[in-house]
Amino acid sequence: MRRLAWHTALIIAAYYVVPLQEDQPDWVRFLRVACVIAGLALVCWSVVREARQQSAGDEGGLTPATLALITVAGVVLFALADYNVAYWREGEFAGLETRTDALYFAVSTLATVGFGDVHAQGQLARGLVLVQMAFNLIVLATAATLLTGKLKAGQARRRAR
Repeated sequence: MRRLAWHTALIIAAYYVVPLQEDQPDWVRFLRVACVIAGLALVCWSVVREARQQSAGDEGGLTPATLALITVAGVVLFALADYNVAYWREGEFAGLETRTDALYFAVSTLATVGFGDVHAQGQLARGLVLVQMAFNLIVLATAATLLTGKLKAGQARRRAR
């Protein structure tokens, strides 16, 4: 459990230190977008792989802690994407001005809370949020289901002993 907390803290710390300067060339912005997309693809691939292994009767290779970290990584990657859009395209988001605002928005979108204080108002931001909601519903919900299944299977094994 300590390792999970430590890794979560490292992922969030990395989110806060990714440099974003206005005077960066376009290729740096493109590289950042490509890294976010690659990270999200890795999260999707990991969840799909785990689901296939479990549906085939295999215990799967990911630990519950890893599945939890995958969820954290997905949220943080979308927070970074949201912040980048708000940072580089004024008017896309209302109320999203800091990285904390973006992380708050990503978590509230995942939790389907939607307080309305931060919201997408531009077309690019709305498109990004649509992708984020689909990702949350499909990928992160699947990861949560897999995580729950692994935890229940672990409890059943411990009780059987």
